[in-house]
Amino acid sequence: MSQETTYLELSEVDGGAHKFYEVVVDDTAMTVRYGRIGDQGQVKTTSFADNARARAAAAKKIGEKVRKGYAPAVRGVRQKRAVSRRQIVSTRSTARTAPVLWRYHSGAPAFGIFIDGRTCMVGNEHGVITTLDHDARALNQIRLPDGVKCIVADDAWIYAGCDDGNVYDLSGKVPRVAYAIAPDIDIYWLDIHDGVLGVSDREGGIAAIDHEDEFLWRRPGRGRSAWMVRCDTDALYHGHSQGVTGYDWRTGRELWHTRTGAVLFGWQERNTVFAGTGTREVVRLRKDGRAERTYRCDAAVFSCATAEGGRYVFAGDSASSIYCFDEAGNRLWKLGTGCGSAYSMQYHEERLYVVTTSGHLACIDASEPAIRAAQSGDVPEVVDVKAPARLPETAAWTSVEVTTDDRAGVVVQCVEQGGRLRIHVLSDGYHRDWSVQFPKGIREPGARYLVTEVRESGRGGFYRAYGDIHRLR
Repeated sequence: MSQETTYLELSEVDGGAHKFYEVVVDDTAMTVRYGRIGDQGQVKTTSFADNARARAAAAKKIGEKVRKGYAPAVRGVRQKRAVSRRQIVSTRSTARTAPVLWRYHSGAPAFGIFIDGRTCMVGNEHGVITTLDHDARALNQIRLPDGVKCIVADDAWIYAGCDDGNVYDLSGKVPRVAYAIAPDIDIYWLDIHDGVLGVSDREGGIAAIDHEDEFLWRRPGRGRSAWMVRCDTDALYHGHSQGVTGYDWRTGRELWHTRTGAVLFGWQERNTVFAGTGTREVVRLRKDGRAERTYRCDAAVFSCATAEGGRYVFAGDSASSIYCFDEAGNRLWKLGTGCGSAYSMQYHEERLYVVTTSGHLACIDASEPAIRAAQSGDVPEVVDVKAPARLPETAAWTSVEVTTDDRAGVVVQCVEQGGRLRIHVLSDGYHRDWSVQFPKGIREPGARYLVTEVRESGRGGFYRAYGDIHRLR
């Protein structure tokens, strides 16, 4: 029996939706593929008792999309829409050079940074994520299908948000899709807390997405170009062209709005949020929206960070300079990076790590003696870390190894509920009715998998798979 393929597209000329929807009926199987035009997209296959029922299900899916504005199209005629990237003219700093201990050139402008006690990670516009240790030794390198927007952590899980609209879980040997964001959202920034993902976008929108990548809520927001979202137990803090707005994470109800300059970056501490603005300052706000203090820079602020508790506030501007302020707002120093403007930054144990417009991850000695020496022109010789000899191939995130040994982990099973594929734990000692956050690209109805570990979310009500995944034969 021959295949029947229907290919639809929805492309809005004003820069809105630009997505496709394809349905293939092959005998008793219906395969749906959808995503942004030009991308591979997400794939789901469903089996039916006979061909007639498969065709009926396909007709229903097609009808729903046509009513939403999709129309028949020829694949490949419309090209992939250019991804929105932060474009700045990064000029050379006129300040003295900062005490850079080492720097690694990732090969392309870099937004993604993650620093913890063991490792330093940088993710660039080519989708390459490199992991180094604090002594500048390259440990690992992976390549995702598209550019890395940001790298965020949630307890033991580390996620990378990419230009293809997917958020990849990096906790195992192979990156896996943990969240597949709606194709019509042009992601600008992401954050996550206890499995709830906050997404801000080009149009100024804000959304909260649960562990099964279903919208808790979504709203347009008050401004455009939303480069900031930060999440905690109570709220999402959204920075955009009109300032910063706080939303209840459960309902999307607006809690407060504070006007600042156009927000270009955001940071948070336990009781405060920090907004780097196009009006040359970092604004510190309490989490009830009250502005407490400003930290004045000499050019537009494209990144900011703090030392623990906010005792120091750091900023990076469009002129390749970085700043340090004390908690009261006094500028302590301004120095040049020597390797471009800082798109993102993070402070860890008297070192400031920045990723830059030139594609560098740089480690700066931010201790008081090193800064005093740098202000007088005495800086250490920079160690340039050698990149791996060749780029890795794009990670095969939809592949999974097969095993017959179910003793070294937790057994879970994929089941279909309400038209969606869910994962439940089969091993003893777990709630059988709770779902498990589990990669999207490898789910097959009825299949059993072995995962390294399953942990309860801090919010409760669901589990999260952690580590490596094998399919059980």
